[in-house]
Amino acid sequence: MVNAADTAWLLTSTVLVLFMTLPGLALFYAGLVRAKNMLSVLMHCFAIACLMSVLWVVVGYSLSFAEGSDYVGGLTHAFLAGIGRDAVHAGTSIPDSVFIMFQMTFAIITPALMVGAYVERIRFSAVLLFSSLWLIFVYAPVTHWVWGGGWLAQMGVLDFAGGIVVHTTAGISAVILAIVLGKREGFPHHVSPPHAPWMVMVGACMLWVGWFGFNAGSAVAANTTAGMAMLVTHISAAIASLVWMTIEWIRFGKPSVVGIVTGTIAGLATITPASGFVGPMGAVVIGLVSGGLCYVAVEIMKRRFIVDDSLDVFAVHGVGGMTGTLLVGFLIPVSLGGSGLAEGVTVTQQFTVQVIGVVATLIWSGIVSYILLKVTEALVGLRISPEVESQGLDLRVHGENGYNIGLGGSTL
Repeated sequence: MVNAADTAWLLTSTVLVLFMTLPGLALFYAGLVRAKNMLSVLMHCFAIACLMSVLWVVVGYSLSFAEGSDYVGGLTHAFLAGIGRDAVHAGTSIPDSVFIMFQMTFAIITPALMVGAYVERIRFSAVLLFSSLWLIFVYAPVTHWVWGGGWLAQMGVLDFAGGIVVHTTAGISAVILAIVLGKREGFPHHVSPPHAPWMVMVGACMLWVGWFGFNAGSAVAANTTAGMAMLVTHISAAIASLVWMTIEWIRFGKPSVVGIVTGTIAGLATITPASGFVGPMGAVVIGLVSGGLCYVAVEIMKRRFIVDDSLDVFAVHGVGGMTGTLLVGFLIPVSLGGSGLAEGVTVTQQFTVQVIGVVATLIWSGIVSYILLKVTEALVGLRISPEVESQGLDLRVHGENGYNIGLGGSTL
């Protein structure tokens, strides 16, 4: 039967996760780019949210959660067929409609995360086509593997809220996107700083608040697991923020707003797969590790490999998600305040399963994303012209400016 408390919490969590993308992620990314490209980022996030919502109803939910093979769901629930108005989702006490909507918000934010890898230089048509194909051929199968009863679920992989399903898929695909698309004009020596750090901070705050729906909502009930997931999520984010701030302060003598909130996102992404399994001490460890490791990953990607993953999707979300996934087995023991491993499973065995999950997702996401990019390039093209890139996407692609300053509406 439907439980009113559980349903109310999942309804609230659904709103919170959508709030992460609109407006949280949109503002976070928009503030990091140049002013002449701000609206294009907002447009990408908003359009992806709309398009993924439709695709989720048409085929995404069915491929992810309907009965099928060990690798992908069937089409029995395409267009939400066979789902009654009063149906209760199997194994839960919430309506099917609420579960579908909650999972839809995950399907929205995951391709939206990749916006950070291609800002300021991609065709809008390519964003729409690639995101659509990616949802069907990357996100939906991996979701089925982990949460839909697929082969990784059968192996016992632990991914509470999306370290594999969300952050690993988006992070790896972001690297492929950045490499195939090529570097921005002036990268790496003449890249403009974020045009609105205050906007980045506001977006990050919205992401932080929304993340409670992301992680605690994944308990799919208003229970003790949801409460602990919320607590450890906050602890990890706070500690990672302070670690990132401290590193910058020591290296450059000035702790930046953009730096501390990037640490926040690193802590949130890393705790995500472990949030329902670890306790406060595990959250402290994950916060410390993620703040330092993701900072180093940003430096390596930009300085050593010269990959223009513009807003550090791989270094923060990809590295964070994979790290949290691999740490679960070590931090889940009851002695550390965790929920404990399954009966008969050792730490080594669980770690092996986690590695298999990460590596398989990494390979699948990377290869399929590359193929989808080549298909997209052949059909609509990928990169805007140098002239459009120089003048900015806002005016040339969308016919608008983010800022109209001066008398008579003159634009700067």
